[in-house]
Amino acid sequence: MLKKFRVTTRKVLGSVAVLAFSLALVGCGETPSGGGSDSPSETASDAGDNGVIKVATIDKLYSLDPAGSYDNGSFQVQIQVFPMLFNYDHESKSIAPDLAESGEYTAPDEYTVKLKADAKWSDGSPITSEDVKFSYDRVIKINDESGPASLLGNIVETTAPDATTVVFKLANQNDQVFPSILGSPAGVIVPKATFKEDAITDPDTIVAGGVFGGQYTLKTFKMNEFIEFEANPNYTGVWGTPKTAQIQLQYLADASNLRLSIENGDVDVAFRTLTPTDIADLRNNPDVKVVQGPGGEERYIVFNLELQPFGEKTSTPDSNKALAVRQAAAHLIDRVQIADSVYKNTYTPVYSPVTDGLLGATAPYKELYGDGQGGPDFAKAKKVLEDAEIEYPVELQLQYNPDHYGASSADEYALIKNQLEAEVDGAKLFSVELQGTEWVTYNKARLDSYPAYQLGWYPDYPDADNYVSPFFGPNNFLHSGYANEEVNKLIINQQTEADSTKRADFLTQIQDIVAKDVPTLPLLQGDQIAVVRANVSGADQTLDPSFKFTYGYLSKS
Repeated sequence: MLKKFRVTTRKVLGSVAVLAFSLALVGCGETPSGGGSDSPSETASDAGDNGVIKVATIDKLYSLDPAGSYDNGSFQVQIQVFPMLFNYDHESKSIAPDLAESGEYTAPDEYTVKLKADAKWSDGSPITSEDVKFSYDRVIKINDESGPASLLGNIVETTAPDATTVVFKLANQNDQVFPSILGSPAGVIVPKATFKEDAITDPDTIVAGGVFGGQYTLKTFKMNEFIEFEANPNYTGVWGTPKTAQIQLQYLADASNLRLSIENGDVDVAFRTLTPTDIADLRNNPDVKVVQGPGGEERYIVFNLELQPFGEKTSTPDSNKALAVRQAAAHLIDRVQIADSVYKNTYTPVYSPVTDGLLGATAPYKELYGDGQGGPDFAKAKKVLEDAEIEYPVELQLQYNPDHYGASSADEYALIKNQLEAEVDGAKLFSVELQGTEWVTYNKARLDSYPAYQLGWYPDYPDADNYVSPFFGPNNFLHSGYANEEVNKLIINQQTEADSTKRADFLTQIQDIVAKDVPTLPLLQGDQIAVVRANVSGADQTLDPSFKFTYGYLSKS
């Protein structure tokens, strides 16, 4: 059972509009009411008929059930076919009602949502408060290791007093980000008639049920091979009617196939993930357009404090030595070199768990480690190990993923291995065993098998909280063994503080403590990039801080 305080696995750059919206809700403020946006088009009968849009990706779908996944590849499919109470409006660049009519704090610890009275599933049956309550309750009850349950840690109880009213009882009052949580991976609403209450529902059952509530329904589904989406005439949410009635999603093996498909015109859109070299080359191709949107993606090394050298579950547990190993690694990393030589500066160095541009973002890893300017420092790394009486080289197993995080991950981690294994005056501080594993296996094994591993973060909502709570709060989705009571208190403080100056101070304190503890080693942050054929429009409208790539905005001439 989740503890009654926010424990977030809240999975782009910050949007002032979104944060301002969340803050406005506190103290019984009200979410703007109204129906769906009139974009991409005006009425349900006007679903675009300009042909089929073919999208290709190498990003894998881990689970079609929202309770069993917390990854970008799964979320991108789920958001096309299931609604949420609130969602990101690509037009206004703010959170807006989707399935909801309105939302407000009716008490400091009580958030009440009114549903649209005419909300319907794709089969014509009504979407009721019972569906909403069911959706939230099952995520918490199932509490799947790979799921988003930790985002809902502030919920004490969800009730449905009538068919169109949902009331969330919260443990922490005046939650600044709760409305955004309702539009996160934990807030996906599913039909009670199709999904299991206490277990992950398999994709065949979901597809066979044939009941959906997003812009699209699923017409054809072959797991990680091919998906065919068809416009849902009953959707009245914020994203409006799709510009194109039929979308085909094809899963490809690797980045080279992805490039060939978009280059040859076999597909209309290539989204996640081409190599930096491919992107640079495609910019010179007159048949395609490279579309770049706001970032917020962050790449890390995660340390499992139980399995890393001198970890709690190793044969030689020693927390001080384990910390020294993490700090020594932090002294040796050269982010500028990785960004330049591997990613051609499509990513930039980041020195904090919180990406640049968000409220309270600082750069403590830059100040504490290496040469203090962002470069590595071998002498400091060596001293940390020697002060902890650690013999070197330290043997470190390091995992990376070659498909979900892009083909360049192999080059990225080969370079990280070289940096950690740097030798000066005959001394070598680390001996790294590097291994790559595909996503479907990787996403499960990272929880309890990898001493140190690659992680990419694609945020749920553009707020600094989403970069700290999921990683460092109790029951965090990393399951890394990291626990710091002071950090836990500060997380709650920043979540419930309406004064932005005070909240920024709490966030700064969290970053400082975490940088000293090094449970994660932040490396890079990057923009979103899609490549489309020259006759395709709409990708620029959906590549925004929400990190929700909405197929309904795509069209072609």
